[in-house]
Parts: sequence; structure tokens; C-alpha cells
Amino acid sequence: MSADRRTLVIVGAGPRGTGLIERIAANAPELYDSSGAEGAEGPGDSGGLDIHLVDPHPPGAGRIWRAAQSPLLWMNSHAEDVTMFTDETVVMEGPVRPGPTLHEWAAIEGSTFADRQLQGSYLRWVHEEAVAALPPGVTVHHHPQRALRISGPREGRQQVWLEGRPDPLLADLVVLALGHLDAELDEDQRELAAYARAHDLVHLPPDFTADSDLSALAPGEPVLVRGFGLAFVDLMVLLTEGRGGRYDGDTYVPSGQEPVLYVGSRRGVPYHSKIGYEWSGERPPLPRFFGPAEVDAVLAQPDGFDFRRDVWPLIEKELGFAHYHRLFGVHPERTSIAWTDFEEKYAAGDAVEREILVASAVPDPADRLDLAALDHPLAGVTYASQEEFQDGLRAYVEGDLRRRHDPSNSPDLAVFLGLLSVYGQLIRLGDVGPWWHGFFSYLASGPPGPRLRQLLALSRAGIVRFVGADMAVAAEDGVFRASSATVPGVTIEARALVEARLPEPTVGRSVDPLLRQLHDDGAVVESPEGLLRVDRTDGRLLDRDGRPHPRRFALGPYTDVRTPGAFTRPRTGGPAFRQNDATARALLAFLRDLACRATA
Repeated sequence: MSADRRTLVIVGAGPRGTGLIERIAANAPELYDSSGAEGAEGPGDSGGLDIHLVDPHPPGAGRIWRAAQSPLLWMNSHAEDVTMFTDETVVMEGPVRPGPTLHEWAAIEGSTFADRQLQGSYLRWVHEEAVAALPPGVTVHHHPQRALRISGPREGRQQVWLEGRPDPLLADLVVLALGHLDAELDEDQRELAAYARAHDLVHLPPDFTADSDLSALAPGEPVLVRGFGLAFVDLMVLLTEGRGGRYDGDTYVPSGQEPVLYVGSRRGVPYHSKIGYEWSGERPPLPRFFGPAEVDAVLAQPDGFDFRRDVWPLIEKELGFAHYHRLFGVHPERTSIAWTDFEEKYAAGDAVEREILVASAVPDPADRLDLAALDHPLAGVTYASQEEFQDGLRAYVEGDLRRRHDPSNSPDLAVFLGLLSVYGQLIRLGDVGPWWHGFFSYLASGPPGPRLRQLLALSRAGIVRFVGADMAVAAEDGVFRASSATVPGVTIEARALVEARLPEPTVGRSVDPLLRQLHDDGAVVESPEGLLRVDRTDGRLLDRDGRPHPRRFALGPYTDVRTPGAFTRPRTGGPAFRQNDATARALLAFLRDLACRATA
């Protein structure tokens, strides 16, 4: 490495690292000239820039979207709703650099739920395009290793130590773009794992399902599954089609290699189906009741804010506005007053007044937005027997599929757009706790409709059995036992328990050696939820005094400004793209100033 070349180390070469490189390429012509051309804007001859990508997995796809996984695993978004490129809806300082969505790039139907291998190919292509777009003098190096630790003074070059490499990478700047990470077990999971070892049981803790060893789940044996989201869907696929079963229309034909899955969760129901129709007509004018001004007011509170007290009422009002704007605009025959009258009263009313207004203006309760009922669909509901509950939950899933594929219920899609708008604003508030992220995923990031139809077929075949809401698991008498108040008095016994959910993105329990080193050395500060605290404007790591580190940055789900994902739906503002742009500009400005000082 030449001493006169600037160096940037990005730890993590998956979608987030790729998105950051794309933004560096887009902003470099304005902020950083590495070519040394006479008269060029920038610092002049900076000696070039080396970008070092540190990741044991291939650049672009990373771990989650790697090619080496089952082709049975799908994305949970339509191919037309997946893009890695900015558009004019992204509020940022850098230039828009448009590009194809997944369906345009792959030349497939927009409504396709592509498999993850294809998405990985798309991400690898985006990475190659981003690297090719970097200006002359910028060179990218990939190190297929893990980063172990970072050292170095605040005001000087950083040292990034890699696995199997005796000498560190010297870096003017370091960005952590690690993506989703594995975690040590919490106390409850440690106790369950110890019990399983002592009684020769099977316990699979929270994990990425594609990485789990499922071979211990024996054919025909009952398996308790706690978690009903996307990790469960992957588990369901790998233990059925992945073991040779197949679907004949709406009937599942088993191979005989399947275990029997007894699944439950806090809600006791699967995530809502992806919406199966296109948006048409005018979009709700968002944000309306939860925008920059409202976020400013929340941040200005001298004693800090409470999410439930100060933020959630604004979100409820925002999502309700999106819902009713669509209902009144497209289905006025299902309302009883004019939109202008409703909107005026809705804007001025408190929660109780809005509830009274909706009850009088929207005659059919099915047309009203009830977020509490959506979040707890089995609250207060009980069934007399397990078989009665199986019938009841199948009817619930069938109803969800009908509604989410019927454009006459398009206010649901307006709420989805409202959720995306809200998420974009919440980034500025930092860590708002885990409930919001779970609620968002449940409503907005559920499985493809075909997966829920497969779930119904598996239920009818007896391969999947539903347990109920607030599923409790006890380890006693040499087995695992599951129960739920949804079916009082019923207990299911099994010798296997699977926790079908991702590990919590907490710094203190992360098994990533780099994060653990930073945590153990006190070099990073955690939010109340155990996330990395970063500067909300550009992603710089914060110290205990709230000072941004001048040379260390972090982006991703383990930070307190996490976004819904590293890629997004087109024309929805792309919160991750906005963050990438701000961080890229901060990196380039720092490197430019560093080169100017060196030249002087």
C-alpha cells in the first residue's frame, strides 16, 4: 500500500456495503478527486483511494443472499418491488443514479417472488456496477476474512486486524456494515439448551434458518416451533419440500420424511400475506401527521421521549389518515360524509374524537382501521378443542389471503405506504424499542401469498398444527411442553424445540469478534435495547459523552438508526439509501480535507 494513498475499510460487503460503494461512486465527482487532474474540483493529486472490503462471503450478496443455499427459499417481496438504486423520492444531497429493479434486470414478471439465489445474482451485479462507476484512482480490494478488532487513536489512522493476517489494514476511515449477526444465547435460551443436553432433546436456538442443521428433526416426530414469521416459513419449506414433499394443487403430498410442526407465537398467527395487487391512482400525501416537524418536537422534549406516550399516537393518526384517504377517495360509496368534512374533523380531533368520527362516517367495521385488533387478532378468543382451533385459524388465514389479494381493500396498501413513511421518520429518533420493528414486519413484511396457501395445505395434511397465542414453553419431566390460553387445558409434548426467529441484534451478545472487542473495550456505546449508538446524520459511532468518532462509522440493523432493509421498494423514499448517501458524503469530505492538509 502506497503511503500517499488514502484508505477506507468497509467491514461487510453485503447489500449495505454495496449500497455505500454506489453512493461513494455517485458523490465522488463532487467531493473527492482521486485522479490528480489539473483543474478538477477537489483536493488535486490525493494519491488515490483504496477501498478494502472485509467479508468472508462474496461481495454484493453477502451471507444472507449467497448462492450456496436452497433454491426453494424465496424473497418475500415481488421482484418489481426490489431495487438497489435511488430515485427522485430519496431525500438526499447526492445525485440520483437510477437503475433497474430486480424484475427489470432479470427479465421476469414483476409479480414473481424470486428465489434468494437470483436476488444474490442481482446484488453481485449491482456491486460490480458500483465498483465500475468509481472514478479513476479508486481501487477496491476484497479480503475474504473476518475482521477481529480495530485499534488506533481518535485523531490518527485506524488498524483493522483480520483473521489469519499478521499485519493490520491501515485505514483513514472504517465503516461497519455487518448486516445481521449471530448472537450468544440469552439466559432463557441457555437454560433450554442445557436442559436439552441433559435429557437428550433437540433445541435449535434463534438462527438464520438457512444455516441451521435440521437433520436432528426426525420424520414423524412432533417438533415445537416458537415463532410464526419469516423464519418459520423458511423452516416449513425446508422440512417439507426440502425433504421431498410436493404440492398437487391445494393438496400436500408428503414424502414421509417430514416431522410434525406445532407452531405458535405471541400473536399465534402468521405474518400478514404480502399484498397481491398493484397500486393505482393518487397516493396519500405522506407524511401528514408524522413528519419532520413532529419529529423535531419529539426530539426537543427536555426529558426525552417515551415511544408509547409521545410517538405512537402520531403514528396511529398517520396510518389512519393513509387508510381513510384511500377509502374516501376510491370507495366513497362505503362512507357517509364528504372527505373534506372528514379530513377537517380527523385532523383536529384527539384519539377518542377520531374514533367517534370513524364510527359515524364509515358504516362497515371491516372498513375501519383497528391497529390494536390487527396486532392481537386472538386476544380474548378461546377454542374448546385443538381441532376447533385448527379450523378457526385456517379460516383466519384464508380470510387474510382473500383480503390482501382484493383491490377493493386497497386502503390496506395505503397503510403499507404509511408504514414505510413512518419508518423513514423514525430513523431520526434512534432506538424506539423492539415492538415497533416486530409490528412493522408483521403488517408490512409478511410471506408471499403462495406460502400461506402452502401453510393451509400442510395444516390440512396434519404436517403443521397450530398452538395458539402467547405460546408458553416449559422444560419438565424430560420433555418440552407447549401450551396457550387460546386452547385452555391443552398441552403438547415434544422432544424437539425450534426457536424460529432471528437472533436479537444486540452488541453485548453478538458473537462477531469485532463488535465484541469494541463492546468489551468500551469503545462503543449501547442504546437501551443494546444497539450501537451512532450519529443520526452520518452514522459516526458515538462515545459515552455523545461525541462522534471522527474515523469510525456504522450502518445496519445493529445500530439505533436501523432501517427496514438495505434495499427497498421503488419510489418510497429509501431510508437506507438516504443513510448511505449521508455517510458516503461524510467519508468523502473527510478524505478530501485529509488530502488537502497533506498537500499543504
